[in-house]
Amino acid sequence: MSKANILLIYTGGTIGMMKDSDTGVLKAFDFKYLMERIPELRLLDCNINTIAFKTPIDSSNMNTSYWADMANKIKTHYEDYDGFVILHGSDTMSYSASALSFMLENLSKPVIFTGSQLPIGDLRTDAKENLITSIQMASLKKNGVPLIKEVGLYFEYKLYRGNRTTKINAEHFEAFASMNYPVLAESGVHLKVNHDFLLPANNKPLIVRDQMNTDVAILKLFPGISENVLQSILNTKKIKGLVLESYGSGNATTEPWFISLLTHAIKSGMHIINVTQCAGGSVSMGQYETSEQLKSIGVISGKDMTTEAAITKLMYLLGEDVNPKEFKQIFETPIRGEMS
Repeated sequence: MSKANILLIYTGGTIGMMKDSDTGVLKAFDFKYLMERIPELRLLDCNINTIAFKTPIDSSNMNTSYWADMANKIKTHYEDYDGFVILHGSDTMSYSASALSFMLENLSKPVIFTGSQLPIGDLRTDAKENLITSIQMASLKKNGVPLIKEVGLYFEYKLYRGNRTTKINAEHFEAFASMNYPVLAESGVHLKVNHDFLLPANNKPLIVRDQMNTDVAILKLFPGISENVLQSILNTKKIKGLVLESYGSGNATTEPWFISLLTHAIKSGMHIINVTQCAGGSVSMGQYETSEQLKSIGVISGKDMTTEAAITKLMYLLGEDVNPKEFKQIFETPIRGEMS
């Protein structure tokens, strides 16, 4: 069996930083010298090549043009590699992994995001393990073809479905969680792959959908939210979609002004998505009286999607100019394993 060919794509982030021994300042290191910095990579049974953003960015500056750049880099090199590992800052990694899952239609190879909490040159860094195991995960094959055929996120011994993840901690090495979907694989003494949870094979040609519409917003409900605040958001002329982070299983205030404003916005063509602001669980509109009205006026159920997946799926469907009459049905249907 031939060795797997893996392409590393460095976008920026802590994982690619080195501390200057004289000044203590963090700076990006040249990935052309990756093998010198992490000689353990030579022990992997695969061929590794690297490319990088012309100017590495902090992930706080991530946007749709960078997502398109990543997606098109994968498209350009798709036939030459068996898997892809994207090195990315952790702060917005779940957003990027979710976005790429929608942009890469008919994906039949692994695209695994990883990063670190400490720089690669730090004595206690988590970067080496995350990088080495991500490459191993991307190299896995069965009967000569890639085992993983979706966008994943690997961090601290666990491979998650990318569009099911949320960053939960800014200081612990275990920075991510997938509250509503099991892990795809775990790293211990052996790599354990949970085959039943992987997306099935797809033999269609890869299509890159890179037209993401950013005329969207996220609103987290809170007790005491005022009519003026909601009105100012919904009356913003260019907003075409809103992700509403509601309480519990999709509940919201039943104040007449609240329902009236949402009703008017929906009738005016705005798509409003209901997701729970809880860490885990699902929206189930109609279960309580406080969500029945949302269901009746046409609010779209985000079910058990993360906010990151909901906002990027919203950008994706708006970018694809989906027929408004079909929008709700398509959004409420899983297309990349993003909802149960």
